[in-house]
Order: sequence, then structure tokens, then C-alpha cells
Amino acid sequence: MARNILILGASYGSLLATKLLMAGHNVTLVCRRKTADLINSEGTEVRIKLRDEPTHRAIFSRDLPGKLDATTPQDVDVSRYDLVGLAMQEPQYANHTIRVLMIKIAEAKLPCLSIMNMPPLPYLKRIPALAGMDLEEAFTNAQVWERFEPGLVSLCSPDPQAFRPPEEGANVLHVGLPTNFKAATFADEAHNTLLRELEADIDAVTLDGKDVPVKLKVFDSLFVPLAKWSMLLTGNYRCVTPEGAPQSIREAVHGDIDLSRSIYEHVDAVARRLGADPQDQVPFEKYAKAAESLLKPSSAARAVASGAPFIERVDLLVKLVSHQLGLPNAAIDETVRTVDGRLNESIV
Repeated sequence: MARNILILGASYGSLLATKLLMAGHNVTLVCRRKTADLINSEGTEVRIKLRDEPTHRAIFSRDLPGKLDATTPQDVDVSRYDLVGLAMQEPQYANHTIRVLMIKIAEAKLPCLSIMNMPPLPYLKRIPALAGMDLEEAFTNAQVWERFEPGLVSLCSPDPQAFRPPEEGANVLHVGLPTNFKAATFADEAHNTLLRELEADIDAVTLDGKDVPVKLKVFDSLFVPLAKWSMLLTGNYRCVTPEGAPQSIREAVHGDIDLSRSIYEHVDAVARRLGADPQDQVPFEKYAKAAESLLKPSSAARAVASGAPFIERVDLLVKLVSHQLGLPNAAIDETVRTVDGRLNESIV
């Protein structure tokens, strides 16, 4: 049965949308009017490399069995949808029109699956050790999340690396590292049935008889998506430099591999203190190997370099958690100071 999925965010969200469309489901992307008009007239194009193929395939939404449309936040009818995907950068949810839409989604009690790097605050409240912590400082506007029931919000580890080529249209996405979305379950088993249905449908998709990477994988553990924290703190946020151009993720990780390992293992240890099992986590060696091919600065570092006043602050979130657990880390504190300093330059 075709499901109707609403995805907030047409950039990274178009990757998950394409996988859903290939599986025969219908997707609405929420974005700016100009981007919505472009998508509604031309569709989307996602470029992805299949296993053992030397070049990327271009997958066009217009050729897929599912139906795609795009709209602005104020024009969304939430009653049409079975599931909401949260695919915008966390600061974008503070926008007035997005906040109004979020209120409608919360009141409709729709299950929300986030593919943000920044875990939604209601999701964090599902973890007993975090439920009573003061973490609002890490969010651009924590009030965005106050109407959401924690059990209705889940999280994917957004491991696939993708970007919009700057010289092309806003409907084009290039996938650099086609790994899987690893999703935690919801509190309600009916919503988990839907999630596993989507998992199976995406898994069955082939292209010219070949398997298509970037699966949706569902896990019972709430902690599987938090494995991304170690990667973000070791690589992505360390792409931000005190002055000058950002460095690539590969440079951030491999410039001082011993320091990188110590940061990674510290964040892993924080997750275990919260309740994670070692099996929920990704070994450092596997991440370091993947980082060898990540030749661009992270999206956070690029945003800082371009003068953005706000970015997703997983670095600050992990610092707040670490300190409240009594596990501070000097390297993480330094990363937060560096990012704070660059963002303050943009505000001034």
C-alpha cells in the first residue's frame, strides 16, 4: 500500500524521498516557493553510485513509481500524511512559518522521523538519563519542540553524505557516501509497523537488477542513531578552524589520528553512560577509513565559513551532556569554543 510521507526539507530530504519514491510511496517536500516551483515543474535528481560501478547514476523522480510534489509550509494539509520526515537543519525550525507547521504536526500526533544531525529535543527526552538534563541551550529555539510527545519522535543516524552541487539547481543532490539511515523505533507499535514496512519496501528496490544503496534500517535501540555523535565531534565540527578556510573531514580526522581516536572513544563512552550498548556503536577504525574519502569540509563548517549566524550545535549538546555526567573533555570544550568564536564573528 502506498503511504503518504511529508518531508520538511528538500535538499538532504530529497535523498530519503527518492528512496521512498522508488519503493512506490508518495512524498511531499516542504521548501521555499522558488524551490517548490522548480521541483513541481522538473522533479528532483539524485546522483548515487551503485556498488562496483565507477560513476554515479542520475535518478529522476519523474521516472519513479511514487508521486512527488513540493509545497511551502503554509500550504501543507497535515491530514494527508502517515509520517513526517524532519530533514531541515535545526536552526530552520525557528522560522515562523515552519514553527506554525510544527504546531499543526504536533497537534495531529503524526509520527516524526528525523534525519537531522541534531536530535530533536523530544527524542532526547525518551532517554531516561537525558530526560532531566538542561539541554535547551544547544537548540536555536527549544520551544519549537515543546508540543511534541516524545514517543512520537524518532531519529535516524544520518550517515549518508550528500550535497547540492553549487553550480546546479536546487533540485539536484549528489551523494558522496551512500551509507544507510539507521532508525530507532517509536513508542507505539503501530508506528513501528509502518516504519518496518517502509524498511522492507526500500530494501526490495533494484535498479537494472542491481541493489540500490542507502537503505532504511530499523533498530530497537534508542542509542543506534547516537553513534553519529562520535563522528560529528571527531570530524565534522573539527572542520571549523579558528581563522581562515575550513578543512576537510579527512584532514580533521587524519591530521592527528591519536587525538581523533581519543575524542571518538570519549563520545562513545558518554553514550554508554547514557545506556548505549557497544553493539550500538561504530568502531573508530571503520569511521576513520570512511573519512579518508570525505574530501570536503562538513556542512556545518561551510555554513560557518559563509557567515551563518546559527548552525546545528551537536558539539554544544555533547559538551552539555558530558559536563552534566561529570565527564568533561578538553578537546570537545576547545571545539565548542572555536565554533562559538566563529559564530560570534558572524553576529558582530
